[in-house]
Amino acid sequence: MERQDKPIAIVQGAASAEIQQLLAAFVDRNRQRLRIAGLIEGAAGEGAACGAGQLRSIGSGDRFALFQELGPGSVSCSLDSSNLLEASEQVCGDIARGCDIVVLSKFGKLEAENRWGLIAAFVAAMEAGVPILTSVSPKYMEAWSAFAAPFFVTLPPEIAALEAWQAGAGDYSSYHRHAL
Repeated sequence: MERQDKPIAIVQGAASAEIQQLLAAFVDRNRQRLRIAGLIEGAAGEGAACGAGQLRSIGSGDRFALFQELGPGSVSCSLDSSNLLEASEQVCGDIARGCDIVVLSKFGKLEAENRWGLIAAFVAAMEAGVPILTSVSPKYMEAWSAFAAPFFVTLPPEIAALEAWQAGAGDYSSYHRHAL
């Protein structure tokens, strides 16, 4: 059985939208007792052509579009790396101001390809010794393991599992990016 006291927890075993709802529920349940920094993925606004589409900052409530709108009639979507970079920088600032836990929507395509995305936020939390709660698609597990092993545990998509992990998360000021 995996140790539950590792500094990073990833949630797997459900659809992405369900996991994002679970992360949001965790934040809502704990925001009164914990200082939480991070980003949660949510649905795009009316008329958005590119599906799920935005990240919401837990700290400020700011929203960042995930995809570039390519104009009327476009049938393709492209990740908006500048918005992701801006969102990541905002989280880095929240981490620098102090927090108890960082919740990041996911380690996804850009992070797996080492093309920025939310990498800076992951690294800032690691360097600050702050526990991280996130998700990783099985498609990106090899890249994730190369990035974060052995500092993570995999949790099922259940609020009780997230709460139990968080209760044992503790202080990880001794783990740093160079150890990864």
